[in-house]
Amino acid sequence: MKLWLKHYWQDLISDYADTALMDTLWTTIVSKYTSKNRHYHNLSHIYTMYLQLEGFTNEIEDLESLKLAIWFHDIIYKSTNIDNETLSADFAAKALNKLPTDVFNIEKITNLIISTKKHKCLLTENNDNAYLLDLDLSILGTDWKTYSTYLQKIRKEYKIYPDIIYKPGRKKILKHFLERDTLYFTERFKTQFEKQARNNLMREINTL
Repeated sequence: MKLWLKHYWQDLISDYADTALMDTLWTTIVSKYTSKNRHYHNLSHIYTMYLQLEGFTNEIEDLESLKLAIWFHDIIYKSTNIDNETLSADFAAKALNKLPTDVFNIEKITNLIISTKKHKCLLTENNDNAYLLDLDLSILGTDWKTYSTYLQKIRKEYKIYPDIIYKPGRKKILKHFLERDTLYFTERFKTQFEKQARNNLMREINTL
């Protein structure tokens, strides 16, 4: 997986960065996503998003921007932070500004990243934003066994909080999602994941 991701990264920016800069950025990305507090928001999460994306790249308007948004959307992640997405967007902007070219639309990339905070499309005329959000939440619509493993990983990331704080907070988030007309924005993901995702969220609520 890690080698696959490295090649994916190199293919994405090798035309715009020298080897030293490309390797430096890669080392930084790996360091962030493999830190000891990462149990779900790690390289496996990024890998899963990219594997799914490969199935419909022809539907994406700005593939490079979407791929970069995926790389950086969780680059900063700490369970006690309330601004991980903003910090991740800032990190992405600084990293991409090191490249000796303005080929990437950094403003679009940072907006895509920030949209994952509330999981609402900021770029309403851009279907890529919808796909990013759906890719990020596809885990919600997996089978219950996979979903249960995801729950365990999320709980580990929030281990600083006792159940008396964690469970009500988690339940509030789940109910917020269930109150939405749809969990997913694209027809592709609605068809594949919506029903199972709602079942999973309701089942989890009953365990809290």
